[in-house]
Amino acid sequence: MNTRNQSMPSGVEKPEMDLGYYLDIAISSRWFIAAIVAVFFSIGTLYVFMATPVYRADIMLQVEDSSDGTAGGNLVSNVSSLFQVKSVTAGEIEILRSRLVVSHAVDKLRLYIDASPRYFPLLGRWIAHHKQHLSNPGIFGMGGFVWGGESIDVDRFDVPETLEGERYFITALGNGRYRINGAGFDTPFEGQVGKAETFRSTHGTIFLTVTSLNGNPGARFTIVRMSRLGMIESIQKKLDIQEKGKQRSDVIGAAMRGADPVLISNIMNAIGAEYVQQNVDRKSEEAAKSLQFLDVQLPKLKAALENSEQSYNKYRQIHGTIDIGAEGKLALQQSIDAQAQMLALKQRRADLSTRFGPEHPSIIAMDRQIGELEKVSGSVDSRIEGLPVTQQDVVRLERDVEVSRELYLALLQSSQQLSLLKAGKVGTVRLVDTAPVPEVPVWPIKLLVLPVSILVGLVVGLVVAILKSTFFGGIADPMEVEQQAGLSVYATIPQTDLQQELVKRADAQLPDVSVLALAYPDEPAVESLRSLRTALQFALLEASNNVVLLTGPAPGVGKSFISANIAVLLALIGKRVVLIDADLRKGHLNRYFGEQRHGGLSELLSGSLQVASVLRKTSVSNLDIISTGAIPATPAELLLGARLGDLIAECSRTYDLVIIDAPPILPVTDAAILASHAGTTFLVARAEATKMGELVESARRIKLGGGIVTGVLLNGIREASGRYGYGAKHGHYRYVKYDYAPQRDLS
Repeated sequence: MNTRNQSMPSGVEKPEMDLGYYLDIAISSRWFIAAIVAVFFSIGTLYVFMATPVYRADIMLQVEDSSDGTAGGNLVSNVSSLFQVKSVTAGEIEILRSRLVVSHAVDKLRLYIDASPRYFPLLGRWIAHHKQHLSNPGIFGMGGFVWGGESIDVDRFDVPETLEGERYFITALGNGRYRINGAGFDTPFEGQVGKAETFRSTHGTIFLTVTSLNGNPGARFTIVRMSRLGMIESIQKKLDIQEKGKQRSDVIGAAMRGADPVLISNIMNAIGAEYVQQNVDRKSEEAAKSLQFLDVQLPKLKAALENSEQSYNKYRQIHGTIDIGAEGKLALQQSIDAQAQMLALKQRRADLSTRFGPEHPSIIAMDRQIGELEKVSGSVDSRIEGLPVTQQDVVRLERDVEVSRELYLALLQSSQQLSLLKAGKVGTVRLVDTAPVPEVPVWPIKLLVLPVSILVGLVVGLVVAILKSTFFGGIADPMEVEQQAGLSVYATIPQTDLQQELVKRADAQLPDVSVLALAYPDEPAVESLRSLRTALQFALLEASNNVVLLTGPAPGVGKSFISANIAVLLALIGKRVVLIDADLRKGHLNRYFGEQRHGGLSELLSGSLQVASVLRKTSVSNLDIISTGAIPATPAELLLGARLGDLIAECSRTYDLVIIDAPPILPVTDAAILASHAGTTFLVARAEATKMGELVESARRIKLGGGIVTGVLLNGIREASGRYGYGAKHGHYRYVKYDYAPQRDLS
């Protein structure tokens, strides 16, 4: 308990909401938080067992380098390597995701047709997942819902474009027949399983071929014809394609998630196979175009080679064998290399120009290389011109022969390689791993969902408890009262449930003491009231009389409990005390002392009884009590009479203390009337229930009625978790239960 003087100290610092504050809220709201955790755990458990399992199917592809490693060692680069397109992983990823590839998988598997059993809501799909045999459709034979091993396979379902996305219902009739109804049908139609059916709708013709229907008569299935383009785009969004490895590995992984493990496996395998096939087709097409180009160039090169050889042979017949010397041989070899490379580049450029424009980066780069080789060739020609005339002729003729021969042989070899490439159907990508049917779902993960649901429930519970305490909770800290209401807190009284048990025993007319201070004198709440007794005696020194009034903002704050127990504690130290139950509406102080209600304050105020007749001695020495008496129709009018003042004045002269238990101040005006007769008035507030605004308004009404508010008694403080000493909240002490009972003297 905290006791304070009536004057408040100035400059009190506002307590900070530290970890202890939140821990205190968590402890006090532990059952509320536990309930929220239980709710979230139940939701998580239900989700784990009821959610549709999600599976993952994946494939792996390798993008191979198509360049020929021997090209750089020849005078003429292998021309076939130029006609191959080197796959770049980033580009291949986009091709793998392209409509070109995905559309073939959609068409092959007819993914734009969604046909499935009509499961019973919520539980049907889960039950069907654990059953193999066919179910009895519907509830009591009605509704057509299923929850067993029903299945349907549709090979064709073509509808007018306006009906795409509309749901149709197929009902099994038995003997291989079915009935279909849905949008555009005025009446249902019947069809035969395995037969191509044609139906007329208000929007056009519908074509349907049901290849298999597995279900008891009455089982219903849903079928939807979706947009082909929409399905392609949906598959594209679901594809997860990434390059494997941190560095460029030329290995691509592609995966997809879905509820049907067989379907997603088929989709990924179809996409992988189509991707490889389109790569092969592309390489074959390029090889065919290159062969067509070479078929035109090879005869020309062969004729040029034959002409060069004839010219060279004629020159030798006329002039004989001529030694060109070391310098001439060097110039000849350099000239052959430059001319061969330049001619090969020109051949490449001619081929590329059939596919790309002059501004293409490959064409521009090739023009730059040709220009550099022309400079080298010009430099070699200048050196050749410095030779004797006969040596110049020999060098030029021999160069023409060698260049023509090597270029012709290189292109001939390339033609043969391209022929093999075209015939062999070989591409630059290969399917390393196909997608097996996944057996274990990747979601939901029980070991993840359940702990996360508990954690989320704990966080939500804590947040709600803190928000509830912050915005909707009552006063929890005496410092709040002193800082915001400007009222001194004279006592903080711990929560106890023992008093309620005593009152219940009294209501059951069991012969027992019903006051906590007498039945359980060692209770922390009683010790707190003893401290209040001490503080009250000091407060009375400055009061105008010895009349003490206890009231509260609303019912249920514990003012009657405090009134009865403080009266007993004062009487136990020899003070002559009279306890007046002035709550003429719901007062019940008589139950604490085993007295009757009738013959009390209301009879006195109405003039039917005198003071001596309403005063009753209790089993506690020095303590008398005046009960409420019969509940009057107009309590406020009785309290405004002169007899109330006479009663209080007489009791004030006769007793050391007059304690008045008044009704709550906010619902009725009785307490304001009574407060005008009291020199000391305490407002009783219940911790975590009474709002600060209620306390401020109560004090205002008492002052308007002519009374004064001495201070506040904060009742119902919950015990801290510590076992010894004081428990702290916001850095302020409050009572906890001591283990400090007297020990028996064994000496």
